Amino acid sequence: MILTDELCDKLCAAAREKSRELGLDISFAVCDQHGLPRVYRRYGEALTLSVTLVPGKAYTAAVTQCRTEEVAACAAEGGSLMAIQSNDPRITLVAGGYPLFAGGKIAGGVGVGGTRDQDCAIAEYVVSVFQALTGQ
Repeated sequence: MILTDELCDKLCAAAREKSRELGLDISFAVCDQHGLPRVYRRYGEALTLSVTLVPGKAYTAAVTQCRTEEVAACAAEGGSLMAIQSNDPRITLVAGGYPLFAGGKIAGGVGVGGTRDQDCAIAEYVVSVFQALTGQ
């Protein structure tokens, strides 16, 4: 398993570091390649909604192997994944979920809760930390 407890802790620390840099409280989640939870953290006064939304972002990113923002575009009317969220209620179409790849295979996903731009900035930073730590 690539997403060890130690690696998950480092990813949480990276998310917290970036959120502090941006001056906000966030929720953060990591799941494995199957979308199963590895860790969830709610820092400070992060929105209550993030308790369900953020793990859903991580799940969606892992099982679709795409950023949640990309899934949302495909889930729109006429899209290749139109209404996917109605088939799996865990699918979240809100930006801030990013897949994690190792060795060209899905390793898991992360989810961040803030505004769209904040989510993406933090998630992209966490993905870069993951890549550095795993030699990707």
